[in-house]
Amino acid sequence: MTERSFRAAYGVLQKHAQTLREQAEPNIDDLLTIVTESVAAYNVCKVRNDVVEAALKVALDSAGVGAAVPSATAPPKCTLTPAAAPAAAPTLLSTVDDMDEDIPF
Repeated sequence: MTERSFRAAYGVLQKHAQTLREQAEPNIDDLLTIVTESVAAYNVCKVRNDVVEAALKVALDSAGVGAAVPSATAPPKCTLTPAAAPAAAPTLLSTVDDMDEDIPF
């Protein structure tokens, strides 16, 4: 792949994905070429994405909003405190029993 831009690499990935989706039967003769080009295009996209992500982190950190970019390795923690807990939700049986009153048969 001679073009090293994200847009061109992403276009290659889209083209190959569409080709594979549209095939009624896999064309084994083209498969190695498709996979090789797709891997090279993916690597270009990944490098460009990593560079942009790092630049955004630096820019946001210097602006004082470093926490705005979530870490890819640590998912945000979600805790449910008793004050935030919903009121007692109706159970399935109580909901079904309530529906029985509206059924005419």
